[in-house]
Amino acid sequence: MRGLYIHIPFCVRKCAYCDFYSLAGRQHLVPAYVDALLTEARSYAGLSFQTLYLGGGTPSLLGDRGLRRLLNGLHQVFDLSGLAEATIEVNPDSATTALLETARQKGFNRVSIGVQSLRDGELNSVGRVHNAAQALAALAQAKATGFASISADVIIGLPEQNWGTLHSTIGKLVHMGVQHISAYCLSLEPGTPLAADPPANLPDDDAQAELFHRACSFLESEGFVHYEISNFARPDHECQHNLNYWRGGAYLGLGPAAASHLNGRRFKDRDDLETYLRNPTGLVEDVEILNAEAKAAEEAMLRLRLLREGIDVRALATRFGRANTQGLTRRLREMAMRGCLVRDSTRYVLPADRVLVSNSAFAEVLGD
Repeated sequence: MRGLYIHIPFCVRKCAYCDFYSLAGRQHLVPAYVDALLTEARSYAGLSFQTLYLGGGTPSLLGDRGLRRLLNGLHQVFDLSGLAEATIEVNPDSATTALLETARQKGFNRVSIGVQSLRDGELNSVGRVHNAAQALAALAQAKATGFASISADVIIGLPEQNWGTLHSTIGKLVHMGVQHISAYCLSLEPGTPLAADPPANLPDDDAQAELFHRACSFLESEGFVHYEISNFARPDHECQHNLNYWRGGAYLGLGPAAASHLNGRRFKDRDDLETYLRNPTGLVEDVEILNAEAKAAEEAMLRLRLLREGIDVRALATRFGRANTQGLTRRLREMAMRGCLVRDSTRYVLPADRVLVSNSAFAEVLGD
């Protein structure tokens, strides 16, 4: 499988917690940006893709006209006839009926809505520009437009959040028929306003972990599968584009800050919108070619995020060679002996009590 990711770096306003590459107040550059994306796309002309993902930033700020022009251009450059899944991220304040209908007409069958919370106070506390009513309206409109799969993002650990308010949010999402929920624990990322001046009413680490575990239990009781660290889905509604990442598949990223993994080569575009608009094909940096041993370890680390699939060392040995996976296999065995992983024959998975402290396990799998 090969995925196509397109980064849309525009926002109405930066949220207080956001450290993704996005810029506020630049929506007037959308037409020029679509031109630049299509220029970069032509440098990879002829590739075929099975998944497409428009992320950001706020892809819905393309508007229906920008989205239509982008998709028309991509179909002229790439073979998208075999797309199994096409996802567009939208924010409730810009998820217009015209945009959603255009997305469906252009083949998008999955929409991811940045709900974050259905409590206005929680949304205001971190600078979200939409309110709960707009989020509910966007969900209803996405359902009416006929998307096969609707996903909602939720933040756990917002200021003053408790189980009552979190349960209210995810309960409403389940009741509205959302098939996928991404539940991210709020983190204070360096360089963000939230980290510079953290609110006194943030839930502490223990309270945040308790909220997360209660959310897990609730969603599982409602028929959702906890298939990845932060992701829950009803059966057959897992995000195929992201599964391809976590399974070590190939993907192309277009736009500033977008990463790619093609033909054993890993690289990304520099996060510089102004330069990108002038020279869309000249920003490639951080080029890396992994040897078989390093690639096996990286794929194992990524697969560990998949809480049910985990790591199959026999399959990795077949793909990369037994000699290139001996060190990895030894590390996995030692981690299982210490209780850091659960072993079932040749498969290793994260235990439930290690999901929120998984970074140390990832580092050890990589051999760091």
